[in-house]
Amino acid sequence: MADARRDVVITGIGIVSSLGEGLEAHWRGLNMAPVPPDTTTFAPCVVHPIGPINFDTQIPKKGDQRQMEAWQRIGTYAAGLALDSAKAKGQPELVSKMDMIVAAGGGERDTAVDGAILTGLPGSADPGRFLNDRLMNDLRPTLFLAQLSNLLAGNISIVHGVTGSSRTFMGEEAAGIDAIRIALARIEAGQSDITLVGGAHNGERKDLFMLYESGGYNLKVPFRPVWERGPDGGFALGSLGAFVVLESADHAKARNVEPIAKLSAVLSTRASRKPGTVTAALEDMWSLMSGANPIKPDHAAFISGATGVEPTTGEERTFLSHHAALPTRATATHIGHGLEPQFTMNIAVAALAIQHRKLFATSDRSGVEQPMTNVLEQAVVTGVGHWRGEGLALVEAV
Repeated sequence: MADARRDVVITGIGIVSSLGEGLEAHWRGLNMAPVPPDTTTFAPCVVHPIGPINFDTQIPKKGDQRQMEAWQRIGTYAAGLALDSAKAKGQPELVSKMDMIVAAGGGERDTAVDGAILTGLPGSADPGRFLNDRLMNDLRPTLFLAQLSNLLAGNISIVHGVTGSSRTFMGEEAAGIDAIRIALARIEAGQSDITLVGGAHNGERKDLFMLYESGGYNLKVPFRPVWERGPDGGFALGSLGAFVVLESADHAKARNVEPIAKLSAVLSTRASRKPGTVTAALEDMWSLMSGANPIKPDHAAFISGATGVEPTTGEERTFLSHHAALPTRATATHIGHGLEPQFTMNIAVAALAIQHRKLFATSDRSGVEQPMTNVLEQAVVTGVGHWRGEGLALVEAV
């Protein structure tokens, strides 16, 4: 007979975004009118810049900070906050056995080199040779290695001493969803007792705006909340870092740590973008999740990861309308869209709301977000990738 699946709880949360750092800053910001994002630095595109951070408090060595790019500093800092929250800092025996799963992109391009190549190519007599020479001579030897997502995991290991097993995922929103899903499954199955999972994203990059503009994904000024962007919408990139500490309920009890919330389910899929497929994928996951974990309509809500990109946001909105008994909140209105770490961020926000036993304030005029006065006991987290990757998670009160 197979062993029973173990309960998994969230014992630590580390989050940084345009709202600031930590749980109190995010709870306060989510209950206020959205702070206007930056609409000038990358005009006509919109970005939610990272709030002020004193990196010295989590990354004390200046040498460590210097060899990291912005996204690595953001992620290493957020990971440190999560370890502090879980009361794991300063416990080498615990963190040395702690597993880690990181979801992040491939790092930042050298835009100066890109610009020089693009400028020189049209006038070159031999474009192939020109390109090869520039790549061989202009890129520093460590450039590619410095960009890999597992460098974030490596920096977390170096700075915070997390040296259990390590896995790193790339693949935009789907990577973040699967990072949480696999962490949950491994703990449930007894393959891990405690795992640090999350990611980081630096949205303040010219190369990203150029990349996403080619697909028509960037939100242009003026800024509008997620549900008010309509058919000409898009995402407003956000700089953010989000990590959570997941562990078995018994493991948390043994080390006398109070859980913040319970993570009961995470499902993921990869629908095509033919009309109706995203809505159908969300409905299929909802059926599986709610079949195994009964939802309490009067005490549950959606924490939506809607990007604002169409037609996927419209399809998610259709799904939400089928379950209108549960009020909805879209976090991207406040913090922007961070791709890989967005799902972890929304898991963290869901746990924060569960901890407060109430849903935070509405933030749009579309009518999608409705007030909630009942005690919050369950939060269903949605994640719909701008191009691929869908997920649902259930966070519950302990």
